[in-house]
Amino acid sequence: MVHSMEKIVFADPVTEEETEFFVVEETQLGGIRYLLVTEEEEADCEAYILKEVGEADGEVVFEMLEEETELASVGKVFAELVEDADVEY
Repeated sequence: MVHSMEKIVFADPVTEEETEFFVVEETQLGGIRYLLVTEEEEADCEAYILKEVGEADGEVVFEMLEEETELASVGKVFAELVEDADVEY
C-alpha cells in the first residue's frame, strides 16, 4: 500500500504566488502547530517549516519559519520525528 502525503497550498503574502507542499510531519510546541513540508513527495529536496499564525476567512494561516533560534529548536524535533531525514539548517 502506497502512503500518500497530505498536500497543502501555500500562498506567498507578498507575491500571492501559490505553491503546493507535501506535509511530511506535524508537531506542536508550546501550543503552536508546525508543519515540515517539501515540494516533492519522494525525492531528496529542500524542506521548510511552516508555523501556524492564525486563521483568516475560515482557513488556517501559516508562515515560513525564519527566526533562527525557533527554527533550530523545531528542526531538532522534526529530525527526531522523521527517521530518514537528514536535516541541515
